[in-house]
Amino acid sequence: MIQLGQGKHWDELKIGDRFKSWGRTITDADIVNFINATGMLEVLFTDAEFRAKSSAIPGRVAPAALIYSVAEGMLFVTLIQGTGLAFLNAEINVKGPVVAGDTIHVEVEVTDVRPTSKNDGRGLVRTRNEVINQRGEVVLVYTPLRLVKGMGGSEK
Repeated sequence: MIQLGQGKHWDELKIGDRFKSWGRTITDADIVNFINATGMLEVLFTDAEFRAKSSAIPGRVAPAALIYSVAEGMLFVTLIQGTGLAFLNAEINVKGPVVAGDTIHVEVEVTDVRPTSKNDGRGLVRTRNEVINQRGEVVLVYTPLRLVKGMGGSEK
């Protein structure tokens, strides 16, 4: 029986495959909850008077770590749910701000896919993930490398 919502196995993917997530609007509540949960109590995120007088970014700016986290969440269910085994590394580049009220989505391109050196049914998948706002601006780019199950279902 096919499991709904299961992610892709490494050996189902090929270099050049592309995917796009649904959109997600970043809210004031998202920002407040994230900064409180993480302790990112930077005045840029917590002090409206400071933002009004000193910030070069109009609006309530969201921490880039929040945007990265939301992007990962948007991809998890559809791309690696049940098949992802480990997040190994990533390079993250912030390209622009996201403020409360912005809607983001993620566009993914598979840039590398190969079996592990142990040839144990698992594979390594690297993607280039661009987080894009409602104006079509790329606001964050990251390139995760993941350990992913193969079609045989190895969970070692």
